[in-house]
Amino acid sequence: MSYDLMVLEPLSAPREPRAFFAWFKKVAEWGEPHSYDDPAFTTPTLRAWYHDMIKTLPAMNGPDASPNVDSDLITGYTCASTSIYCDFRWSRAEFAYDHVKTLARKHRLGFFDVSDTGDVWLPGKDGSYAVAFRAAGPG
Repeated sequence: MSYDLMVLEPLSAPREPRAFFAWFKKVAEWGEPHSYDDPAFTTPTLRAWYHDMIKTLPAMNGPDASPNVDSDLITGYTCASTSIYCDFRWSRAEFAYDHVKTLARKHRLGFFDVSDTGDVWLPGKDGSYAVAFRAAGPG
């Protein structure tokens, strides 16, 4: 089992928790007609974030895959058209959370804490970055 986080284009996802969760479930079906290992199929902003990420948390998969697969920093990246899903080793959960969120804020992307709180962080028009809501499952 991995520690999972997601970054997303802020205008691509609904702003209401139940609708967001439904959107997330649809994205996580991985039904887009391209390789999810390659960031070439995502947005320029997400690609810039990804390239910043792999400097510290190298890719386990795709065209930028690190040969050092035994590193506890190795990260799985699943690249959809408007989001990137990341899976980390639990031993690096706190570091991954901080690093992903810092770079998401830098690139003005949304941030979803999939594995823990369900918090969805979004950039504000005024440059702020805060929890917009907590994604909740159906029911």
